[in-house]
Amino acid sequence: MDRTAHPVTSRRLLVINPNTNVAVTERVRRAAQAYVTPGTALDVVNPKQGPFAIETPQDRAAAVPHVIELIARAAGAYNGYILACFDDIAIAEARQALSAPVISMAEAGIRAAAAHHARFTVVTTVEAAVPTIGALVGVYGMSERCTVRATGIGVSETAAMTEKAEIALAAAVAASQASGSGAVVLGSGAYAGRRRQLTQAFATPFIDGLEAALNYCETAAFS
Repeated sequence: MDRTAHPVTSRRLLVINPNTNVAVTERVRRAAQAYVTPGTALDVVNPKQGPFAIETPQDRAAAVPHVIELIARAAGAYNGYILACFDDIAIAEARQALSAPVISMAEAGIRAAAAHHARFTVVTTVEAAVPTIGALVGVYGMSERCTVRATGIGVSETAAMTEKAEIALAAAVAASQASGSGAVVLGSGAYAGRRRQLTQAFATPFIDGLEAALNYCETAAFS
């Protein structure tokens, strides 16, 4: 994935899953390929080293240098860069190093929800992720409009769509609906690609930050 291997001669985006769980990376890859405009090439990667799941501040800190290394190796080779994690891991560093658009699925998902809904809920995985996401919501100026809820299920089990994970997701969505939220933002890469299915299942608008991030990058890079 060095810049000589992929010179920017066409429409090309890089999607980074910052954990090392290849099952999550494959879920993100399938979802991104379904969302992206035909004719745009995608590379979807994860670091070779780092945390298997990013669920705590310690996991986040451990992931940062490996994500920065990936970005440094890919600099200049892509028209846009997406962090497929509901966090802004290494986003500031990437924007300093790159001239192309850079966005996380967290920022893209929250801004997409805010554009269409007065109130909305981010549903994430573990409780330990809630303070970090809540802080991001505040950074984006959405604290009065957005609630963050956790299913209490880890990233790996969420991506595997176990019965326990699906029951917990349904409970979180029901709580969101009861609170008056107009939409649910999927707050983990482990949910990537499930927007349409969940919207139909719960009769509530769902927003996939990966889809929103791809839309942003394609618009910013190719318009």
